[in-house]
Amino acid sequence: MAASILAPPPPGSGLKAVPGVPGLPYIGNTVAVMRDPFGQARKRYAQYGPVSWGWLLGQRTVTVQGPEAAETVLVNRDKAFANGPAWSYFIGPFFRRGIMLLDFEEHLHHRRIMQQAFTRDRLRAYMDAMAPGIARGVDAWEPGRGFTVYDHVKRLTLDLAVDVFMGVELDPAEAARINGAFIDAVRAGTAYVRFPVPGLRWHKGLRARRVLEDFFRRNLPAKRRDGGDDLFAALCQAETDDGHRFTDEDVVNHMIFALMAAHDTTTITLTTMAYYLAKYPEWQERAREESLALGTPVLRFDDLEALTTVDLVMKESLRLVAPVPALPRRAVKDTSILGHHIPAGTLVVVPLLTNHRMAEWWPDPDRFDPERFSPERREDKVHKYAWAPFGGGAHKCIGMHFAGMQIKSILHQVLCRYGWSVPGRYEWPLDTTSLPSPRDGLPVHLYRLREAR
Repeated sequence: MAASILAPPPPGSGLKAVPGVPGLPYIGNTVAVMRDPFGQARKRYAQYGPVSWGWLLGQRTVTVQGPEAAETVLVNRDKAFANGPAWSYFIGPFFRRGIMLLDFEEHLHHRRIMQQAFTRDRLRAYMDAMAPGIARGVDAWEPGRGFTVYDHVKRLTLDLAVDVFMGVELDPAEAARINGAFIDAVRAGTAYVRFPVPGLRWHKGLRARRVLEDFFRRNLPAKRRDGGDDLFAALCQAETDDGHRFTDEDVVNHMIFALMAAHDTTTITLTTMAYYLAKYPEWQERAREESLALGTPVLRFDDLEALTTVDLVMKESLRLVAPVPALPRRAVKDTSILGHHIPAGTLVVVPLLTNHRMAEWWPDPDRFDPERFSPERREDKVHKYAWAPFGGGAHKCIGMHFAGMQIKSILHQVLCRYGWSVPGRYEWPLDTTSLPSPRDGLPVHLYRLREAR
């Protein structure tokens, strides 16, 4: 039976209380949601509609399903929802004062400075800088059965982050240490035990933050002095027309957050694309034909728009597996969502992972169908927030164009060198306890194109 323990709507407001059930004390339905997010979301929607509450990771949480509710929260017209107080509960100790954890005027101030690092000329320079690293990384792959896509792509994206974002030479041991720190920091956000107990996720995340801070502080003076074409240098040099620049502390915070965001989300998207291109080889061949037709082993900035098939596959992969599965916000004042009263202090979550598979908005939502995004169909146009993998409103991902550029650059070089397949009945075991990833690493049969299949 549904009940609400949120503050009741003000008398005469005409607003409804948010329905829901508490479930188990503290844990609520956390375990069920992490194990079966799609099934739980559909069950919740059928029972309570688009706005409901429950306990999630120790927080009384209102979940809003569907694009109309998502738009209310993400566009945030009356400035009722804040990022910082919401994200801080999950990742604040590990990614504090990153661009996504700032709000309102402070967020806009930092965003204006950071945009100088994502101009068209900067993007072109990043693309040129990453090409040799992609070639080195992809050439080093060893074909065969059991090639784990997720592990190899994660290694590659970290190496590219070091080259393109940091511009710092790292020996293998230091690169492994930095990679491990990022992994520990990200996983700490969904820890059940949110205290620094040695050996558990939260403790590892705090230790990882210290490793990353020390790394960037040691390298920052040289970046301030020497500059460069990497993101680290760009943030050190970024300046608005009225002379505002980042402090050293700002640069450290933004670098830690940007590396996490770019490294993990790109890995997840590329792995998802690789999975569906293996499951649907006709799409893999179609994408390869476009890449080979360009006649260049390295994708050029002016050729990005030519990879229309890769673009369709990327968009459908982002729909099926949103790399950032949920966007939390904290209500900073009493407000409403679709006629439901939301008291100040309420944690509100927009579940992108499951919103993208709602049958009310997407025909046959679990089916891989890149043509949804073709000019003839454009199913994503049914509502502005039906497809929102990069969020929306003032906090829409500032690196979304960089992400698309990097994904296309990597996949182009892979398609020109390799083919890959999975057994016909293979279904990947998607782990959604943190950021979504395959539990088995996505093992494929990787082969060079000149080899017999």
